[in-house]
Amino acid sequence: MTPDIESSRFAGAKLEEFQGKIYDLCKDQNGCRFLQKKLEESDSPDHLRMIFEEVQPHFGELMIEPFGNYLCQKLIEHCNDAERDLLVETVAPDLLKISLNMHGTRAVQRLIEFLSTPQQIHAVTVALDPNVVTLIKDLNGNHVIQKCLHRLSAEHKQFVYNAVSKHCIQVATHRHGCCVLQRCIDYASGAQKDQLVQVITWHALPLVQDPFGNYVVQYVLDLGDIHYTDTLIRCFLEHVCDLSVQKFSSNVIEKCIRVAEPETRRLLIAELMSEANIEKLIRDSFANYVVQTCLEYADQDQRVGLVELIRPLLPSIRSTPYGKRIHSKIQREQQSQQSQPSHPRRIRQHQSLGSLRFNSSTSSNPYQNTNDNALAFGLPLIGNNDPLYPYP
Repeated sequence: MTPDIESSRFAGAKLEEFQGKIYDLCKDQNGCRFLQKKLEESDSPDHLRMIFEEVQPHFGELMIEPFGNYLCQKLIEHCNDAERDLLVETVAPDLLKISLNMHGTRAVQRLIEFLSTPQQIHAVTVALDPNVVTLIKDLNGNHVIQKCLHRLSAEHKQFVYNAVSKHCIQVATHRHGCCVLQRCIDYASGAQKDQLVQVITWHALPLVQDPFGNYVVQYVLDLGDIHYTDTLIRCFLEHVCDLSVQKFSSNVIEKCIRVAEPETRRLLIAELMSEANIEKLIRDSFANYVVQTCLEYADQDQRVGLVELIRPLLPSIRSTPYGKRIHSKIQREQQSQQSQPSHPRRIRQHQSLGSLRFNSSTSSNPYQNTNDNALAFGLPLIGNNDPLYPYP
């Protein structure tokens, strides 16, 4: 049957003509459109009853159908609380499987949008609770968890925060998980945000070295709340040099230097200021950007000390790309001071230099810094290189 003939089959047709065949119509493109149109006819409540009675026993199956899922979404929207209670009860045992499906995830998200009774909310949250991490790490399932964060009350979505807190490393170091964790922060109550930031801070060292986990740490820094950021930044003290020579953590150290409280910033920069460290740092493909950030944000006395440590090394690095940048930065600052000696140096906010160096490592392993200085300062490469934190 051609598409035009198939479509014309429903032109002017009455729903009663298809009684007993509605389930089959749901899986047909034109039949599904016909049924959705009948649901939207508000003057025919019998249509809703008739469709509901034939669809409800097969609702879980139809939620993952390419066409049937659209009818399910429309039915969820138009049915009453009692009917929706029955739909939730029908699909709850299979909610994980449906949520992981490319069609089912949309139907489950619509179901969450229209949850209207305590019984419905309880049934859905109980069904999702044991599988939060599995859903978060799935291309389709993570959107179901995000819908819970967006639509449910703080009390009813607490199960998500409990699971994420318990499995912080596993979630934060995953491609989808790091994004969901950031949304958890966005939609959190005060207590839930405290809960998440506390566990992120606890795991800050492995997270900051991970290609995805470092974004979670940076997200907390971007909150701009001193109660969170200062404690988090101080976790990196005594590890600043080690983290500066790693691909992902060096980005975070730059941000820490930019956003830290003055006293904490001084402590960060002080760790870099030794003859034994500075040459390794300025020759490193990642750490040299940290040094440049220090030159920009350091207090005047620390900056002078840093310049004095770097100056003897300039002739040997001037021909390198990073050496040229450091040399130019020192020259510009000196010229600026000579032309405006009476004005204090103003801290400038700028975009991270991390994007300029993101492709500088050619290692086939994205988590391993190939630079010989990677372990020069004694901090082992933790995070996903440690069997305690296997990359999912």
